[in-house]
Amino acid sequence: MVVLITGGARSGKSTFAEKYAAHIGSAGIYIATSPIFDEELEERVNQHKHRREQTAFDWETIEEPYALADALQALRNRLDVETKETVILVDCLILWLSNWLLKLENDNPMERIMEKLTELLTVLREYPGTVLLVTNEVGDGIVPEYPLGRLFRDLAGLMNQRIAAISDQVFLVTAGIPVELTSRAFRF
Repeated sequence: MVVLITGGARSGKSTFAEKYAAHIGSAGIYIATSPIFDEELEERVNQHKHRREQTAFDWETIEEPYALADALQALRNRLDVETKETVILVDCLILWLSNWLLKLENDNPMERIMEKLTELLTVLREYPGTVLLVTNEVGDGIVPEYPLGRLFRDLAGLMNQRIAAISDQVFLVTAGIPVELTSRAFRF
């Protein structure tokens, strides 16, 4: 089962994802995609870790800023031997996307990032367990002033749409309130 959890910055997405993982699974593997490059980000990461440590739910943390599809494939192979009740939580896709965009900024980023997204979609479609994916809605604001910002917004929108299309559930979290969207979606 693939579950996409989206919303604005600081909307409660990660907290909801962690609680949802504990509700549906017996243990969790938290794949963190954010490299720590300053004190503010280190503090945010520590707050997330502390919040997870304060629960009775058993979390293992893996830090992987780039090779997300490979990490999921490796977990699939490992978890086949262990248990299907382990929930994978990826936090967050937007950071994974921005990591690649900054790395590939001068090397045809649109095409290369779409290749990375295709790899991720392939692994997600075939994944036998549950994967929760946290992302951000970035297109609700103003049009970014710079080309790189506009490219990021466009790639984020495409990524979110493609992952939502293969997801069993999609949640929008606003002001800490999760709303399941998939069952409410208009169908032609």
